Amino acid sequence: MTTRGRIVIDLFTTLDGVAQAPGGPDEDARNGFRFGGWQAPFPDDMVGEQVSAYIDSMDALLLGRRTYDIFAAYWPHHTDGPAGSVGRTFDRVPKYVASRSALTPAWAGTVQLGPDVPAEVDALRDRHRDIHVVGSVGLVQTLLAAEVYDELRLWVHPVVLGEGRRVFPDGAAPATLRLIEPPLVGDQGVVQLRYAPAGPVRTGDMDEVDFPR
Repeated sequence: MTTRGRIVIDLFTTLDGVAQAPGGPDEDARNGFRFGGWQAPFPDDMVGEQVSAYIDSMDALLLGRRTYDIFAAYWPHHTDGPAGSVGRTFDRVPKYVASRSALTPAWAGTVQLGPDVPAEVDALRDRHRDIHVVGSVGLVQTLLAAEVYDELRLWVHPVVLGEGRRVFPDGAAPATLRLIEPPLVGDQGVVQLRYAPAGPVRTGDMDEVDFPR
């Protein structure tokens, strides 16, 4: 039996679940967001090592339109120097983009997905081994709601913003997740959490739970 590829979602988040504009002030200022670049004060070695490892492992990149535009404007021009290995990987792998408007890509290897994004993303599992979604909060919310993913990897930073686009906003699809490895804690207090989907939400009565004594 042929093993299907994996869809891995990679997100930098705050303690209150905000994933908007971690990289810089001009990254995404929608709705008057004031805290672009909130990740910068936490240069964590663990995060750097883990991010390098997942970039090395990927053979396809899956992006929402806004994140794609940011990446396409930056990474093709940064294939040398300290970040060169990242730029070369992003240049080399196929890039799939979910966008409601027509896309005329200048970045080699770019393919726009059709209107049924969950179905098209699921089909990528038959073409690739390790498909990574980076940023792209709107796309991530679509994939989480449809449970079209194999791993949700969060790097949770020790900061609370109180505003911004959250991974799980009000009205998010109910779901249970399963922690698939012990958390990693970095030297700046960033925690890596790796989850897999675990089916629908289950409920019970705490009065009936037999706690260890």
